Amino acid sequence: MLRGSRLVRPFQFQGKSSDWLPSSFTKGPAIAANTILFLGLFIISAAVLFSYWIQISNFQIGNSANETILISNKYQEPFKVIEFPLNCSIGSNINQTQTCPTSYPTTFGNLDDLEPSSSPVCPDYFRFIHQDLMPWKATGITRDMVERAKETAHFRLVIVKGKAYVEKYKKSIQTRDVFTIWGILQLLRRYPGRLPDLELMFDCDDKPVIRSRDFRGPNSTQVPPLFRYCGDRWTKDIVFPDWSFWGWAEINIKPWEGLLKDLKKGNDRSKWMEREPYAYWKGNPFVAESRKDLLKCNVSDSQDWNARLFIQDWILESQQGFKQSDVASQCTHRYKIYIEGYAWSVSEKYILACDSVTLIVKPQYYDFFTRSLQPVHHYWPIRHDDKCKSIKFAVDWGNNHKQKAQAIGKAASDFIQQELKMDFVYDYMFHLLNEYAKLLRFEPKIPEGATHLCSESMACPASESEKKFMTESLVKSPSVTSPCTMPPAYKPQANAASGMAVHDDCKLKFLELKAKRNYRFILFKIEQQQIVIDKLGEPNESYDDFTSSFPADECRYAVFDFDFTTEENCQKSKIFFIAWSPDSSKVRMKMVYASSKDRFKRELDGISFELQATDPSEMSLDIVKGRVF
Repeated sequence: MLRGSRLVRPFQFQGKSSDWLPSSFTKGPAIAANTILFLGLFIISAAVLFSYWIQISNFQIGNSANETILISNKYQEPFKVIEFPLNCSIGSNINQTQTCPTSYPTTFGNLDDLEPSSSPVCPDYFRFIHQDLMPWKATGITRDMVERAKETAHFRLVIVKGKAYVEKYKKSIQTRDVFTIWGILQLLRRYPGRLPDLELMFDCDDKPVIRSRDFRGPNSTQVPPLFRYCGDRWTKDIVFPDWSFWGWAEINIKPWEGLLKDLKKGNDRSKWMEREPYAYWKGNPFVAESRKDLLKCNVSDSQDWNARLFIQDWILESQQGFKQSDVASQCTHRYKIYIEGYAWSVSEKYILACDSVTLIVKPQYYDFFTRSLQPVHHYWPIRHDDKCKSIKFAVDWGNNHKQKAQAIGKAASDFIQQELKMDFVYDYMFHLLNEYAKLLRFEPKIPEGATHLCSESMACPASESEKKFMTESLVKSPSVTSPCTMPPAYKPQANAASGMAVHDDCKLKFLELKAKRNYRFILFKIEQQQIVIDKLGEPNESYDDFTSSFPADECRYAVFDFDFTTEENCQKSKIFFIAWSPDSSKVRMKMVYASSKDRFKRELDGISFELQATDPSEMSLDIVKGRVF
């Protein structure tokens, strides 16, 4: 019964039956029988209608300021969602330490009562959880392995019976450790009792340190499991969402959930076609030589590389109240540049969310979600060894192909808005920690001297700016839906780290093209988990013959031996590589070709330059000549 509802009223009567029965019931038997039949049919119809009404799924009735009743066709009894705001009054006297309240649930109850996730299958980048944990698939994780990860760790995290305990070893840069731990506490509030007991080490610095080469050979030790924010192809660090998802207090970047909404509003205010037709970058160039080199591409009196580059002075910005560093107000150019700093940068997700075409200078590092990004679909790749020309070409191409360029920017921002929303960040953490815990071959124990942490013990005594962001990112109640379902691991042919097998004929024919000039061009395709020859071009075939050889709806790799005459009237040739990825090809195919390209290119010694093309105009003869001369 729904109290206070006017839809259902109790039926009451008093007195004799003759006082409330219809008058026909007191008359003849024939009339009474007809009346009984009519009333029976009426009652059955009413019961069916009432049953249908009560079965309508997922409507809400507000019950109080902090309580909502959810009625679903899964339950017969209402399921109450109760909010638990921060309670900073417990043990908060001057001489007392803030204690953790006991009111927040540490278990969910019957997991069968949970609604299914609105997104049943997790985004594709969740597959990399399997890859990141692969070093321990066969052996499991022992306590000795965990202890050896302590060497560079900032803290040890232990979860026992749904509670978090932290042992700190050193201070991290700014509040990275604080907001990373805060994020894990919010995960425990979102899915109470659903995280198994576990023990891990976390390094909050930038560069990954668990080098693969240090753990090879018969006498090598097992890889120590160490969590951090990014990885690369040469290391085995376990990649975890970075602290800024819960706010970056030092530079006033708000928590991700609210910031995503601001970014969407910013995109709505500044339409792509109305934006400045240049590539924009603003940041600290002094943390990496590659960023200093990028500044050479800035507009000058003598040269315009289509780039507008600015140095970010965070000290001045903090003094001025961060008025010029609002992330959502920086989506004002059609193109935005992402370039790594000391290592990977948290700015990548803000740039990708802008609706602008993201120009990514060839990166070394990846974070937990970027491994699913596809070149020319989500971003435009920029050469690290020829940034200025590469940026100018990208901007010129985009301004001459506005619809295609706009589609690249939109694909990236849609990916961020839909597949990197905070629900999925928490689900990624949930699945990663659950899969990690399955590998543990020891019983996690609370270290002597470790601190029991909860949201109150962290947020209540925090500084004003930190407490503001913690309050904004607080998970106020357990989730009433299950996490999304983990997709299976990538098959070897789609594994970006291992690449694709290369048939010996590919290397042999390429050497013949380079040394003997037996062929003008070679097309390659991926077939049955390896790269094979698709077509060999005869020496007398033209460039038009070459471009017409590409299928309209399938990806290919290709090399072409291009003859040209220099200004000094010298005959020369250059071999260039083409990555062909037409818009009409399947997304899965694009991913496989993109992930295997770099390794395949390393097998072909003598490539002068690379072109990436989605239609024939992007590999025209004029474009080739522009790269040659």
